[in-house]
Amino acid sequence: MALSIRFLLIRSIILALLVGSQLYLFLRGDRAVRQSRLSPRRKRQLRLALAGYFVSILTIYFSFLSRTALLQHPSPLILYGLIYPAAIWGFGSLFSFLFLALTDLIGWCARLPRSRAVDAREPPAAVPDPSRRQFVQTALWTISAAPVLISGYGASYESAGLRIEEVRLRVSRDRPALTLRRPSGLSAGPSILRQDSGQARLRAGFDPPLKVVQVSDIHSGLFMSPARMRRYAEAVQQLQPDLFVLTGDFISNSLAYLAPCVKEMARVRTRYGSFAVLGNHEHWYGEPDEIVPIFDAEGIPVLQNAHRVVETDRGPLGLAGIDDLRFGRPDLEQALEGLDAALPTILLSHRPEIFPRAAARNVALTLSGHYHGGQVKLSLLGFELSLARMLSPYTEGLYRLGGSHLYVNRGLGTTGTPVRLNAPPEITLFHLT
Repeated sequence: MALSIRFLLIRSIILALLVGSQLYLFLRGDRAVRQSRLSPRRKRQLRLALAGYFVSILTIYFSFLSRTALLQHPSPLILYGLIYPAAIWGFGSLFSFLFLALTDLIGWCARLPRSRAVDAREPPAAVPDPSRRQFVQTALWTISAAPVLISGYGASYESAGLRIEEVRLRVSRDRPALTLRRPSGLSAGPSILRQDSGQARLRAGFDPPLKVVQVSDIHSGLFMSPARMRRYAEAVQQLQPDLFVLTGDFISNSLAYLAPCVKEMARVRTRYGSFAVLGNHEHWYGEPDEIVPIFDAEGIPVLQNAHRVVETDRGPLGLAGIDDLRFGRPDLEQALEGLDAALPTILLSHRPEIFPRAAARNVALTLSGHYHGGQVKLSLLGFELSLARMLSPYTEGLYRLGGSHLYVNRGLGTTGTPVRLNAPPEITLFHLT
């Protein structure tokens, strides 16, 4: 499959950042060794070790960014002894690089005016205290190591966790939508919407509530094994869903991982079936003609700009799905064509940016993923910072526009790095009435 110019550009930028950061850290480390008080023999040994590590890390990075996985099924020794440490180091060291480069820039800017103002007639400046200089250097290296340690925590603890988010929504057309307890207009809501007391007398739509479970962004691959996916599928089954939906990005960087992923997700048994839509990773590493049959073989229909009417014992429900907005061929009109506008309808879309158009078509609920909740999210002075927030207004959780709602799932897997921070893996349970 021909990759888009934008996809190649993104890969080139990532590779340039990785190579540039590692080269900078190698040169800075090499300089620190040369300026140390170690014996010449020990210095030579350490410099050779740094050079070997630098070459090894770059080799692994080039393999990660190739179109195929480094190893399809690595042994635990290789996975946890080589691949995980390299991935954790690569992510954390980017921030170490930024910190050290910033301190170097500040130091250079501070010395620049002083060097221009030096008068040849002034007595020579006092020689800096070597012990003080060594203390400052040690402190800088210690602080710069913090991102790598945090990265290790995010990979070993937060990425392995799981949070079940429960959302209660009214999707029936025989009553008004819930009122969010936030300002009017488009806004993010809490993970659980609570019923306003003023609406308690309204007639129920789905009674008892219809239980719909969503998972997204599984990213099966080096960092998402079949055993781990099986645990997630068992967690979904314990929720006893009426309907199970999967909103794209089933693989990380190789189509070889797709069949095991679909097989594990097919373990979930529901009253009204399981349905899926494709994400951008499926288009990056495969074609729909070779992907859809894998789902069909496991009894999971893929909604490619299509819909189904799910006949439940509590009434019919419309379920529509569209292709990936960026790399697929999405067609919302085709997906909704022939669907009774009076039916409460759920739209599956890997990317959430379809929401305003879906709301204009009175789609009750749009389910998406893609952004992993930021995957790595920093909280600073009450603000949440993540790359996802620079790319989309819909990063995670519940949003409302008029009488329509959007929910963006944080996903189960990771991409690029196995690290998650403040964005734990998620399975979402909807109680729809």
